[in-house]
Amino acid sequence: MDDIRKGMPVLARHEGEWEGVYIHVDPHNNVLDQHKSYLQCTFPQSGPYPYHQINTYTWDDGRREVIHFPATYRDGRIWWDTERIFGSAWEIDPRTVVLTWNRKDEPGTYLYEMIQISQDNAKRGRTWHWFHNDELYKRTCIKERRVA
Repeated sequence: MDDIRKGMPVLARHEGEWEGVYIHVDPHNNVLDQHKSYLQCTFPQSGPYPYHQINTYTWDDGRREVIHFPATYRDGRIWWDTERIFGSAWEIDPRTVVLTWNRKDEPGTYLYEMIQISQDNAKRGRTWHWFHNDELYKRTCIKERRVA
């Protein structure tokens, strides 16, 4: 686990629990969906995954979804290979983590994400760009605050 913290110090600053709102828009900025989020970003002391993220999404109509994202670490990146996604994340500056992944459950769909964490580690902003067959079809804007 120490290797991941040393190799990805910006990611290590994300450890904890985050609440926020996801807003999905089409290429013309029309809102497609909006829901609340609660994310747990952890660095387990033991086990096969040095990083594990649990995302819980809730909608005003009562729907709820919980997704686990365990990740391995190698070559200065974390790597996901779950039922839903395959991809990786790496750091580009002292505040920014970039991710790219393919959606296994949506063939031809891939995403790019950029996450900026505040200097005090209390807030972060995230944007996703969704592509299907190499055409931008959706963006997601996420604003979060640390709650634990």
